[in-house]
Amino acid sequence: MKKYVLIFLLGLIQVQLATGQINDWENPQVFGINKEAARATFLPYQSKEAAIADDCQKSDWYLSLNGIWKFNWVYKPEDKPKDFYTEEYDTSDWGEMPVPGNWELNGYGTPIYTNITYPFPKNPPFIDHSHNPVGSYKRNFTLPERWKNRRVYIHFESGAAAMYVWVNGQKVGYSQNTKSPTEFDITKYVRKGENNIAIEAYRWSDGSYLEDQDFWRLSGFDRGIYMYSPDQIRIADFFAKAGLDANYKNGVLDVDIDLVNKLSETKLVRVNVNLINNAGKQILSISSSVELKSESEQQIHIKDKVDKPLQWSNETPNLYTLLITLSDRDGKLIEAASCKVGFRNVEIKDAQLMINGKPVLVRGVNLHEHNAYNGHVVDKETMLKDIKLMKQHNVNAVRMSHYPQSPLWYKLCDEYGLFLVDEANIESHAMGAEWQSWFNKDVHPAYSPEWAPAHKDRVERLFQRDKNHPSVIIWSMGNECGNGPVFYDIYDWLKKADPTRLVQFEQAGQNRNTDIVCPMYPGMESMKKYAERTDVTRPYIMCEYSHAMGNSNGNFQEYFDIITSSKQMQGGFIWDWVDQGLHAVDDSGRDYWAYGGDIGGYKYTNDENFCANGLVSPDRIPHPGLEEVKKVYQDILFFNQDIENGIVTIQNRFLTRNLKEYAFKWVLKKNGKISAEAPFKVSLNAGESKEIKLKLPKITSSKGVEYTLDIYAFTAKAEALIPVGFEIAREQFVFKDNDYFEKEHAVTGDISYEDKNNRIVISASNSKITIDKWSGLLSGYQYKETNLLNGSVEPDFWRAPTDNDFGNGMPSKLNIWRNAGQNRTVKDVKVTQTDHFVTVESDLWLNDVASPYQLTYTVYADGKIKVDVNWVEGREGLPEIPRFGMQLKLDNQFDQFSYYGRGPWENYSDRKTSSFLGIYSSSVADQQVDYIRPQENGNKTDVRWLTLTNTDGIGLKIEGLQPLSVKVSHNPVEDLDSGLTKKQRHPSDVTPRHQVYLNVDFKQRGLGGDDSWGRYPHKPYLLLDNTYSYSYTISAVEKAN
Repeated sequence: MKKYVLIFLLGLIQVQLATGQINDWENPQVFGINKEAARATFLPYQSKEAAIADDCQKSDWYLSLNGIWKFNWVYKPEDKPKDFYTEEYDTSDWGEMPVPGNWELNGYGTPIYTNITYPFPKNPPFIDHSHNPVGSYKRNFTLPERWKNRRVYIHFESGAAAMYVWVNGQKVGYSQNTKSPTEFDITKYVRKGENNIAIEAYRWSDGSYLEDQDFWRLSGFDRGIYMYSPDQIRIADFFAKAGLDANYKNGVLDVDIDLVNKLSETKLVRVNVNLINNAGKQILSISSSVELKSESEQQIHIKDKVDKPLQWSNETPNLYTLLITLSDRDGKLIEAASCKVGFRNVEIKDAQLMINGKPVLVRGVNLHEHNAYNGHVVDKETMLKDIKLMKQHNVNAVRMSHYPQSPLWYKLCDEYGLFLVDEANIESHAMGAEWQSWFNKDVHPAYSPEWAPAHKDRVERLFQRDKNHPSVIIWSMGNECGNGPVFYDIYDWLKKADPTRLVQFEQAGQNRNTDIVCPMYPGMESMKKYAERTDVTRPYIMCEYSHAMGNSNGNFQEYFDIITSSKQMQGGFIWDWVDQGLHAVDDSGRDYWAYGGDIGGYKYTNDENFCANGLVSPDRIPHPGLEEVKKVYQDILFFNQDIENGIVTIQNRFLTRNLKEYAFKWVLKKNGKISAEAPFKVSLNAGESKEIKLKLPKITSSKGVEYTLDIYAFTAKAEALIPVGFEIAREQFVFKDNDYFEKEHAVTGDISYEDKNNRIVISASNSKITIDKWSGLLSGYQYKETNLLNGSVEPDFWRAPTDNDFGNGMPSKLNIWRNAGQNRTVKDVKVTQTDHFVTVESDLWLNDVASPYQLTYTVYADGKIKVDVNWVEGREGLPEIPRFGMQLKLDNQFDQFSYYGRGPWENYSDRKTSSFLGIYSSSVADQQVDYIRPQENGNKTDVRWLTLTNTDGIGLKIEGLQPLSVKVSHNPVEDLDSGLTKKQRHPSDVTPRHQVYLNVDFKQRGLGGDDSWGRYPHKPYLLLDNTYSYSYTISAVEKAN
């Protein structure tokens, strides 16, 4: 039946074609009319010097069309202005639109965020005519006088879902594809002096079925539009392959140059190829004379050796300028063009991805084109900020998810050194994707011959545009788009067209049409199985992993424990780099980052904040998880060989760098305070390891004392985007003989208590401690004249759900624990006294979970309170516990926070590798981490002690009798908890209270991050036991006078 449906649809299309009824924008076989063939990104210049500088503004043959255009927007195609492209059409009542610019961020239409579901009714290749906005653009331009008798082309760096172009009232052509360049030859349409250009752009077309990426659905031109004017005889294209010989020593420059003669007579021309180093010295020059026949195209091939070139990699992004000049028979320059090339080899050997003969560990991220204020329009400043942050956090590779991005980005990655996986603008996720769930291949575009040319065009345009960039080491044929026959054909074509790079395709799995096994979100067991295999020939590099949605990236170290266990395991690309939030202002004038359902999006299908999966915020502020990534991704590793004797193993994971280029320092801490430190030097070649002995002072273990050894590596000299003295690697070791928690609390002095009015009031030293017999809880602590508590110390089992928690159903599955600490019954309260302490035992019953809960308060004569907490499962079948701890409330004056534990940034049981034990001080407010949707944040693990004090230094001190997990905030859990389902909430909706909330926990559920739609945190980071107990002390603290 399905085949008959497909045949019927195809027949319907053919009938509509025959009768002229079908729209170009609903015809998968029409994706371009009169478009020029795809080519590399370069411009013609009037001189060699201008070409070498490669500044488009300095080219005589370049004219920008960026800026303000006249603009008209309609909700549906039938309302579009008729004949608006004619020169006499009056646009005086039209609005304006910037180019580049997205309609929806300039007052026209609604930004829509959806992950998989199309933002229009799914009925390929058709689009709902009742809602398909059309934007009409017009502007004038003056043709430069010097362009007389030359060719004229208009170049769109990115296009629209569908667009028609007119010049001076004459239709030029049609194009589809929002993310790849489009060119039209407009020579016969332009005239001397003033000219007019008109564009009719559609929000959606049949091409939109191939552009179902997980991002904001925005319209307009994301990148620039310009015109350029080559000679009638021109350099039409070139492919420069700069590789290395078999010994990775000498270079091989291999250049294919396409020449075009538009004249009606044969011309003799000379082509010169020059290679120029960074010092401006010409190191290679090759010439070739060519007889170009009239109205013809011809390709010439130039190849030569280069003696010992400086090689290109992410660590050494050495570039050369390739200058190509075209001259007439008399030597007069016709035009010059250039690009940067880098000598490097990309290959697979021994099931490993090799760069210049060395295996590379891919420490990557996925990147969408996103600007917090301008949507898909990303400026150079933002790009440089991204590259700087990536380099500073040890990221060495970027997957261009899921489309070709701005040409400027690739130039910058060439210059600063990032490996790129360049991906075609193909995703048809809502039609079905391999390895996920069943889908109907009979109607899926990837399996339909009628859609095959459109798929091929998108991959070819990807390749042709970016083929000269050394940063591009891998082509990707698309994302979540099926693996129909067309992708086998495209793979074969790509391998033939470009033997210098690899091709990856997640949808291929381990089928033949991928050079790399590149799954997304594989399970740990699946990874281990591939790591253990000895029969594999392809590397394993995850195209997406460690889903960074909200407070996430748990168990990140565990990924690399597997990756470093086997040579064929070579890393992956975190999903993803930046939260795709858009700047917005609410009705109260508060700024916030909008996500799906905001700013009008509630009227459309939306996936809420699933667009916020970044390691950095929309304005590029790093999330704490990025610090964990930096630590795990670092190129210098330190291992404990025998730290008691100062012996450490250092591993150099760089491709080329010797560690003598870096400065090292060790820091010995005693109970969190520095007791000794010293710099040291290391000389170690890339890829090698060795033991070193540090000159540590003698360490003597004793009760109540622990030592840690911190080791750091810093840049010894400034690098591009990284200053001198910048930390690039770290490690902390804990000495095995540490005995920190073995401390005795011996105290003498007077202590007494009163038991009346259902309160036990204990007087000790300068303190009064109150335990409420109705609740069984510590309810007051007065030190001198200062009340240190604002209410009872409550049992607490709940946390504000993270995005990962919502994904795995935690709010409903574990809901029984939400109010378990509050819904309790007091069974008994007992008080006893000895000479120097009073003990109060509170036996409670937790009604929601039918379990006993015991609190034992031991109050010493110096006012210190020891709290022993014990819980035993009262019935079988209770779900895991989100957190096991207690919450204290303090007055807002106690807002100075110091602690000895892991920090300084937020950390959790499964995300603390980068957080070192130490003493840290800041304010309560500084602990808040504003994820795009309010959720659990700000936690600290392995805490030994903490203080909360006022400006006079008076406050509360908590000490763990074992490591604690703590959180301090101006908001309780309920302020961040939206309930059983997510609500449309933002940090701006959460107003800090005039109070301090302190969670003193034994443990809290890990974050997880394998994905955000089902997987739990790993078992070691879940609270699954049927009994838990822990102890801590509470005491007053006062700054010494």
